[in-house]
Amino acid sequence: MKLILTNEVSGLGTPGDVVEVKDGYGRNYLIPRGYAMRWTRGAEKQIETIRKARDAREIRDLGTAKEVAGQLGALRVRLTTRAGESGRLFGSITTGDIADAVKAAGGPLLDRRRIEIVNPIKSVGSHRVSVRLHPEVAAGIDVEVVAG
Repeated sequence: MKLILTNEVSGLGTPGDVVEVKDGYGRNYLIPRGYAMRWTRGAEKQIETIRKARDAREIRDLGTAKEVAGQLGALRVRLTTRAGESGRLFGSITTGDIADAVKAAGGPLLDRRRIEIVNPIKSVGSHRVSVRLHPEVAAGIDVEVVAG
């Protein structure tokens, strides 16, 4: 099945890429979640607008990405949330929460879709998350979650 990606999919591609995937993966996962749309000649014309929107959001070059990675590495991000007595959170920390906390800590504005949480953050303490700034650059952020 030939698809046009509308969002970034790890291991598959970036918005505007035309990819060939198995029918079930495309029909049952990518299209219903809005990560891709079917490839047609009409949709092929929309690729340019998707790429322009991506370029507006994306960090321009490798040097800038490395500079932002340096800023993120030196940043202390602290999130205050509700937690029980045992240190277990009521809910979990989302990528949007982390993006807001980075901005509040004086860091750069991050797209929440570029933040990757390996294990769900459901407890108080220090956690490590990664941010894909550029296809070749990923930065790590230490997030400290405290009960408030």
